[in-house]
Amino acid sequence: MAFGERRRVTRLKSFLSVFLVLFYSYCPVEAEISSAFIDLQTGQLTITEGYRDDFVAWANFTDEIEKSGWSYLEVTTSHRYNDSIQAYAAGAVEAAVTSQLMYKHWVNTLMGYCGPKTFDTGYCQRLKAYITTNLEWVMEQIQEKGNTPYWHQANLALLQLKGLEDGYNDEMAFPDGPFSINPFGFLLFQMGGDIEDLESALNKSSLTRPLGAGSCSALIKLLPDYRDLLVSHDTWNTYQSMLRIMKKYSFSYSVSPKDSASVPGGTVAFSSYPGSIFSGDDFYILSSRLVTLETTIGNSNPDLWRFVQPTGAVMEWLRNIVANRLAASGQQWAQVFSQHNSGTYNNQWMIVDYNQFIPGLPVLKEGVLTVLEQIPGLVMYGDKTHELREKGYWASFNIPYYPEIFNASGCNELVEKFGPWFSLDQSPRAQIFRRNQTAITDLDSMVRLMRYNNYREDPLSQCDACRPHANGENAISARSDLNPADGTYPFGALTQRPHGGTDMKMTSYVMSRGFEMLAVNGPTADQVPPFQWSTSPYKDLLHMGHPDTWTFKPVKVTWP
Repeated sequence: MAFGERRRVTRLKSFLSVFLVLFYSYCPVEAEISSAFIDLQTGQLTITEGYRDDFVAWANFTDEIEKSGWSYLEVTTSHRYNDSIQAYAAGAVEAAVTSQLMYKHWVNTLMGYCGPKTFDTGYCQRLKAYITTNLEWVMEQIQEKGNTPYWHQANLALLQLKGLEDGYNDEMAFPDGPFSINPFGFLLFQMGGDIEDLESALNKSSLTRPLGAGSCSALIKLLPDYRDLLVSHDTWNTYQSMLRIMKKYSFSYSVSPKDSASVPGGTVAFSSYPGSIFSGDDFYILSSRLVTLETTIGNSNPDLWRFVQPTGAVMEWLRNIVANRLAASGQQWAQVFSQHNSGTYNNQWMIVDYNQFIPGLPVLKEGVLTVLEQIPGLVMYGDKTHELREKGYWASFNIPYYPEIFNASGCNELVEKFGPWFSLDQSPRAQIFRRNQTAITDLDSMVRLMRYNNYREDPLSQCDACRPHANGENAISARSDLNPADGTYPFGALTQRPHGGTDMKMTSYVMSRGFEMLAVNGPTADQVPPFQWSTSPYKDLLHMGHPDTWTFKPVKVTWP
């Protein structure tokens, strides 16, 4: 998807004493370029037509949601300014061009969460206290250790978030010293996965995630004759979340104030959401030649929640950003990410290192695939290139790989109670991936498998304890909305829900070099009826800005 056109930007006011250049793309109007800069006489941010070479950050935005299911955003910063100014400006320009989508996404997904009507509940008070204490601890570390690579990058991410929120509220003022983040502002967009676990750790009476609820499918496939290594990911999420932005950040950051070398992952392309400065899915193509992705494994052992503490921990979304920026290999990524484990948003991470892969060479070097798993109190990782070499693929589907993680998180007890649905080898997706991955020979066949849901006819999608037996959850790309509301199900994940596979992204050795990917947004309709808000049982759920019918085809995402 090309991004040749540039458009105008909303006028903002600011006290930021640096130059900003904003580009706003919107098809199909004729291109316009707007520049935002500080008038040195008045100190006010001024919007003018045309391009300025002295930008701190610029943003190029195209909204094609009705056409392709996606909107597209590029944010670029200039090396002529210090890292902190770049970070704040990057957040501000993103807010300038995506504020309408940010508002709609907030209404659809977060409106009312610990709002005025519910804040007096004990859970919301506990959540605010937890987030506030955690932010205070993180800021203390930044003040004490801000010259180190880890805490410098953490600070830049928080400055970007600060700029995003200030830009949205039209109250831009670059912080001269320590700054605060609103615990119930756009930080909640970043903490969606963390909060799912905090709800359990903080004893929320009504949990967001039902037992067994999956969050994503992933497949790494070595093509025959080693001619390519494909990396793919399906997000599983609530259907209200489908207002999406494909993003590319190009930030000119140094490793630290004491190390002027550029961060390895300074440029990143990723699937994301309005108001989110990381993916959340997660799926990233990095300038370090790493591709990082995950599926959620969760935690079903209540004894482990004691390890979830507000001090000594960095939330998963922030550790994710820091690791993506600093790491130049899978091993380095795992080492950085493992620090300050929060025990929240517990995932299996896969780090694919294209530096170690040579297409057509029948040798797979060690370091091509690193797999990390996190639960409260424990992080494990290792090089799994040998398994990729022996099996020809690595599949991930919300069940832990490492036995220590599997048992400690309570999966063994779930297998004893509910059977092989929770097992690593015999769960529906494990069997479907094992059977169908042999048919993958190119990009098209990879897309077909990642969008696969033939639950009405596929015997591997059957649930013996369910009535009816066929279940839309038991597929590579789930469609839980198709399960009957009056059915009977042994646990919550198998019920009718407004939840399923909401997208597909994939890249290859060649595509990753240009930060390119194939992507499709919306629930699969390849073997099942398309999802349509107006005819679904969930038509009354808020879905501002959504197309009514989701029948989009894959698009190739490219960048100029």
